Amino acid sequence: MKWVNNLKINKMADQKIIKEKVIKALNRVRPYLQNDGGDIDLVEITDDLTVKVKLTGACHGCPFALQTLKAGVEQAIMQEVPEITKVVSA
Repeated sequence: MKWVNNLKINKMADQKIIKEKVIKALNRVRPYLQNDGGDIDLVEITDDLTVKVKLTGACHGCPFALQTLKAGVEQAIMQEVPEITKVVSA
């Protein structure tokens, strides 16, 4: 039983570290989004390590939102956190 508890604690610690790294990556791309009147919010990180984000402001509904998400945000996150499998819009 003790091993299971330690495994659970390690998983929680890993999730916290991953979340911190994702936030760090988002903070790197945020100024570029804000320069265009937009922003980004982290919605969740799923168990299969999919990051769900929400583009806000001018980025929400922009015709280039998908390109921004894939070429900018996803690349930045996956470079910082290789464990992440994909980034999607929530």
